[in-house]
Amino acid sequence: MTHIRVRIGALGLALLAGLAAPPALAAENPAATPTVEEQRLDKAAPQEILARSGFDTVAPELARELGKARSYAQAERLVERQGSRLWQRAVDRAQGRGPAGGDLSRDDDRPLYWARLGMTREVRQWEPEFGLGEARRAKLLAALERTSRGQDSIRFPHTRSQSQSQVTSASGGKKVKKVKKVKRILLTGFDPFTLDRDVRISNPSGATALALDGTVIRTADGPARIETAVFPVRWQDFADGTVERTLRPHLPHVDLFTTVSQGRVGRIDIERTNGAWRGGFPDNENLSRTETVPVTDPASQPQWTTTTLPYKAIVAADTGRFPVYDNTSVTEIPAGGTESVVRPEGPTAGSTARAGGGGNYLSNEIAYRATLLRDRLGLGGSLPGGHVHTPVLEFGAGNTDPASGTVTDAQFVRNRLDIIAQVRSILTVAADATG
Repeated sequence: MTHIRVRIGALGLALLAGLAAPPALAAENPAATPTVEEQRLDKAAPQEILARSGFDTVAPELARELGKARSYAQAERLVERQGSRLWQRAVDRAQGRGPAGGDLSRDDDRPLYWARLGMTREVRQWEPEFGLGEARRAKLLAALERTSRGQDSIRFPHTRSQSQSQVTSASGGKKVKKVKKVKRILLTGFDPFTLDRDVRISNPSGATALALDGTVIRTADGPARIETAVFPVRWQDFADGTVERTLRPHLPHVDLFTTVSQGRVGRIDIERTNGAWRGGFPDNENLSRTETVPVTDPASQPQWTTTTLPYKAIVAADTGRFPVYDNTSVTEIPAGGTESVVRPEGPTAGSTARAGGGGNYLSNEIAYRATLLRDRLGLGGSLPGGHVHTPVLEFGAGNTDPASGTVTDAQFVRNRLDIIAQVRSILTVAADATG
């Protein structure tokens, strides 16, 4: 999700023209027209992914339940329940609980993505007898997005501080038992993206979020609980504040956070600096945005934010198969200048951002938003947080043709599992290094 410079606006227009709903349907009910993302659902690869994971039943089940709803309140409860159930089902599958539902490897993040789109399409096209206005339908869709991404199910232990408790020994005496602090780690991932290039694509950051949600890692200071959420690859959702709404209640109470996305081939990057610029590459709706990252209180908005992750310790550690780099490079317009310049050692004073270390797409933006929120909450000097870019998740040799019909292979699975394991190791190193 980084350093993408090719423009595919024409492709997006062609897709919209070729896959749009029939004019009569769109004219009668514009809300019923599937989105660009939803239109990809009927391709062979998404259907195979759903069938081979058992997630092909998710959208039909929602449609049946919606058909029984007799009021908006009933529908709202139903959508929230089904969205939460989808997230938990995806987490359980990734972590080996319950039936696999098919022969697709459990670590795969794609069943969640495509099943969610099936659900949103059902809500978009649903026409209940009691009527459903545009605002209420949008509210249902927002609830479905939020619940099915784990954004409202982040649950940490109630206590963070070390405590002491008295226990009774076998001889009847009392002794003090020291209870270690349970650290809190928050991690975010992303949906698959660039699906018009290859609709089979998986995103290792989303797979990592599913694999680690609710798990505990062992650190030098004791256990650490990881909670996760996944975000869409859509410019408008970010402008609408989805990142801040999700993270704001939790950042003051966590010990460490990291946003994660797919980055460069064959390497992991700890991004040192994030920039306040959208570079315009089309999102999953084939929409482009080229502008300053839109945030609240733009008058106080900085051009750059920086990581507070312990990048030196992470880079120095042996965390896994892929090399890990402290990436300091940015692209800026120098103070008083008009042309963009690449700065390998980071931004210069007074410069204007054109790309952070993680580029100028949504991976850079989530890192920028999360670290800006950290700073605005007054946590910049105490809370370790930043962005980790994983390697690009590649198929095995010989499985590079999107038209091949092969949605997975042994190397593809191994690459994803290795990335998940290495991110887990990076979190352990980071937690150890920050005390």
